[in-house]
Amino acid sequence: MSERRPVFSTTSGIQVDPVYRAGDTSRDSAPPGEFPYTRGVYRSMYRGRLWTMRQYAGFGTAAATNARFRYLLESGQTGLSVAFDLPTQMGYDSDDARVRGEVGRVGVAIDSIEDMHRLFEEIPLERVSTAMTINATAPVLLAMYAGVARERGIDPAVLRGTVQNDVLKEFIARGTYIYPVQPSVRFVTDVFDFCAREMPRWRSISISGYHIREAGATAAQELAFTVANGLEYVRRAIERGLEIDDFAPGLSFFFSADRLFFEEVAKFRAARRMWARLMRDRFGAAEASSRLKFHTQTSGAALTAQQPLNNVVRVAIQALSAVLGGTQSLHTNSYDEALGLPGADAARLALRTQQVLAAETGVGDTVDPLGGSYYVESLTDDLEARATEYLSRIEELGGPVRAIDYMREEIHLAARRHQEAVESGELEVVGVNVHADAGPVEMPKAPDFARLADEQRRRLSRLKAKRDGATVEASLAEIRRAAAGDANLLPVLIDAVRRRATLGEISHALRDVWGEYRPG
Repeated sequence: MSERRPVFSTTSGIQVDPVYRAGDTSRDSAPPGEFPYTRGVYRSMYRGRLWTMRQYAGFGTAAATNARFRYLLESGQTGLSVAFDLPTQMGYDSDDARVRGEVGRVGVAIDSIEDMHRLFEEIPLERVSTAMTINATAPVLLAMYAGVARERGIDPAVLRGTVQNDVLKEFIARGTYIYPVQPSVRFVTDVFDFCAREMPRWRSISISGYHIREAGATAAQELAFTVANGLEYVRRAIERGLEIDDFAPGLSFFFSADRLFFEEVAKFRAARRMWARLMRDRFGAAEASSRLKFHTQTSGAALTAQQPLNNVVRVAIQALSAVLGGTQSLHTNSYDEALGLPGADAARLALRTQQVLAAETGVGDTVDPLGGSYYVESLTDDLEARATEYLSRIEELGGPVRAIDYMREEIHLAARRHQEAVESGELEVVGVNVHADAGPVEMPKAPDFARLADEQRRRLSRLKAKRDGATVEASLAEIRRAAAGDANLLPVLIDAVRRRATLGEISHALRDVWGEYRPG
């Protein structure tokens, strides 16, 4: 009987055979919790504790986002994840004329430590785990978070959470960089050093494949480029004089859960094995430093504006792949995200998707339930092999900093192939190029962003009027001195934000010393 297609393959170009047998895989027999952690980083995995349900949220003002955080926590969410607006990501205050139309649109506007206080009002920092998706300005936002804790009488050493702090992928895939590569990476390792000494329960980076995948990369490229960036950060930290086993346990990763279910499960398993072996063999890292722990977000690029309720099904399947792949925390996208800011009901349904998986399916009752599947084990081997080929090419070019253009080009080619496959009908997308209809799509009601931005600017104006300007200027001068040397910047940043220096003022002080990155 003829088959549906002449060739079946994954996004990474791995041919899918009709049947897999015992001889198709090398069979890594190490149990969960043991090196190289293919089957999971902990022996009991979800039998001991479920993954953290960490829904990404943020829009408008700190007060508006605080209300959404509290709504999600009351709905059973177990961790927070902060989305910041573009001005915050790029180091501009809300009153800067260059960002007037962007304030609060894709995340929350944070200009000062007082905004950070409002963002976490009535939320006990010592009892909640917080992730902050921020990169070029990550050390400044971390300084604000630690400063809020100190002003509340909380020792930052007890805080739990993650700061994304992965600037290399900004140069490769996303574009929210500020400073040239070398000082940007120095800023990253400042956070490594500070967290190892002062915030040991805080994860100092979330090395991110998610944005690389969203830009169009294949699963193998996502894995390879993310691991390459991770190795570069480790090398830079060691060159700075940090001990591998002091900072490496604080590293974490961030991956996408995309459309091909089995490929995604295999990718997560391959990532753990690949990272563990590289850390041991290249750096002599201890086992605690070799465990790849990761957060997952379902694919935003896979969501469709057409027939948006179909996204509920997509998200559920992608979430299942993340859980079966052993994620430590998970964000499930809202079905309406292809249309605009998620509505409260859609955000709750996204959270309920995780809760149903956890409570009603039994997927967490045994560890790595797909382990031993001939197909999944073979895909795990093949993805690791493909990713290793990419990694070798990156290292031939001199490492990820010198290979930025190469990785960008590979992502662009993969994205083009994907789009051509959708447009030709080779790749079917329900509601888009098959089973489509011309029915109207109801757009979600957007917040009044102009009003929220005006509120934010008025608050910032009041802050600048009441603070001690001379003290602020002195703290900014100290930041410039520290940036020109090699001392860790976090202590002076914390001092500056507590004196009510703003994010934009601090970022401009650093621009004075480091300049800005100009592509090409």
